[in-house]
Amino acid sequence: MTTGCGCGGGSGGGGCSSSAKEPEVVVAVEPQLIASSEQEWPIVSVNGVQITPEAMAQELQYHPAESREEAVFLAARALVIRELLQQRIRELGVLLEVGAGENEEEAATRLLLEREVKVPDCDEATCVRYFESNRGRFHSAPLLAVRHILLECAPDDAEARHVAHSQAEVLLLSLQESPASFADLALKYSACPSKAQGGSLGQVSKGQTVPELERQLFTLAPGLASKPLESRYGWHVICVDQRIEGQPLPYEAVATAIRTQLQQGVWQKALVQYLQTLIGAADVRGIALQGADSPLVQ
Repeated sequence: MTTGCGCGGGSGGGGCSSSAKEPEVVVAVEPQLIASSEQEWPIVSVNGVQITPEAMAQELQYHPAESREEAVFLAARALVIRELLQQRIRELGVLLEVGAGENEEEAATRLLLEREVKVPDCDEATCVRYFESNRGRFHSAPLLAVRHILLECAPDDAEARHVAHSQAEVLLLSLQESPASFADLALKYSACPSKAQGGSLGQVSKGQTVPELERQLFTLAPGLASKPLESRYGWHVICVDQRIEGQPLPYEAVATAIRTQLQQGVWQKALVQYLQTLIGAADVRGIALQGADSPLVQ
């Protein structure tokens, strides 16, 4: 795929590329640390084993948050759960079988959860009911044949963004009067390699553009967009030459995905309940946990 603006236009298809992320599961907790205002780190212990300030300082980097207090809570909670799991592993004498890509701690945790978190399989009837209740979610992705003119500017340059937006509006007015000039204007003004093909990005489906552009792009009807669209790369003057709507998918095409999704949901609930059980049975001091999640859930 051609680099540059990131839209992949130079390769004859696809939009500004990005990778999509699956949504994370969040379990409600109360972020309350029991610590005085004079303490830089709370004093937290699990069944008499203290979570050291050094461990919390190291863990902190994995828990970005809006405030330091929240980040410290998240780091301390993760370390409490890790210590609880390690203590349970030692209590049960879990024998290690290290798999590919695992270290010993990861292997021991996996084997512990396989042993103690039992989840029933989702049966066919449950999957079919879910499909029937959510038919609107199961369609093939729409396809758009798109041309664009990219007026490039840095995402943090407010002045350049203002200038680029003004220029995009001028080009849009010109195209409304003379639609046939799109290729000439793309060649002259666009910062995307697709300018050599008259601005054509080919057929674009979901997941092929950066999210902020995709959200706008797939709401458009065929024709010249009525206003410029903004992305991290700048401002885009867009023309949708063709829009092919997605088609409903039969159950057979999505059965495996439905079963995996439902099974993952059941597993996540069972795991949270297991972690809550460990917390409830332990002597955890210095942090108030009414529920628990962990990186294992994500």
